[in-house]
Amino acid sequence: MIQLLPTSRLYTKILRDSQYNQRGIRLPPDYFCLQLVIVAIFGLVIGSFLNVVICRYPAGESLARPPSHCPGCQSRLKILDLIPVLSFILLRGRCRYCGAAISGRYAVVEAATASIFVTCFYYFSFPILFLKYAVIFSILLVVSFIDWERQYIPNLFTVILLAWGLLWQLLYPGQTFTRAAAGLLAGGGILLLISLASKGGMGGGDIKLLAVLGFLAGWPDLIIVFLLAVCSGAVAGVILMLLKLKRRKSTLPFGPFIALAFFITSIWGAQIWGWYSSLIRPVF
Repeated sequence: MIQLLPTSRLYTKILRDSQYNQRGIRLPPDYFCLQLVIVAIFGLVIGSFLNVVICRYPAGESLARPPSHCPGCQSRLKILDLIPVLSFILLRGRCRYCGAAISGRYAVVEAATASIFVTCFYYFSFPILFLKYAVIFSILLVVSFIDWERQYIPNLFTVILLAWGLLWQLLYPGQTFTRAAAGLLAGGGILLLISLASKGGMGGGDIKLLAVLGFLAGWPDLIIVFLLAVCSGAVAGVILMLLKLKRRKSTLPFGPFIALAFFITSIWGAQIWGWYSSLIRPVF
């Protein structure tokens, strides 16, 4: 079971655990920290590619051509302009050639991807699980930003997630197929009922996304995913209205909150169930 620790104790645990590899052989004290740095750099590079997908795929553009360029002046960007996060900071969020503002989303996606990879490496240090969840969370990051910016979830990414989940269910199952199927039916069914009751208040992309993530999370973890998504979405909506960034009748993309809820459940689901059990134990 994963231990949920305060930040200071978490780093202490990382340093302590880093002294041994999976075979129990003692390693240099800084070995694991070096691995984290390498994983973070790899995450930054992948995050840069995810930015390309977020920007170009919804517009129907090629992911390979043309090379990276400024959307304002069309100048081709050089290597020094493409260093993840660092280039954005050094250029102060502006194009080197025309001075046009660069969206902060680029740096956010890169930093978020690096953070996700480091988290996966720590909690899923077994390489095969790191691969599984790093891919899932990367796709969900793309889905979240596309949904936030364009108010829709492309079917392609939902299909890729489902295919990826089926592959793992066949080759390296983490749960029974019955639980996975129950999660899929419950996830899609819940939002479908909400959509019908609200007469279209829930998008089809959200329904399909929660169904697929229900398959990946399984039953009953799908319950946590759904409740966290609803609660985080409600809190975000209230905050945005208080800041006058959204109105009461404004639409709020639900995809990012489903993705966030799945991430939290995948990492800390055991702790959440343990906390819930401790609450109901005195009652019974």
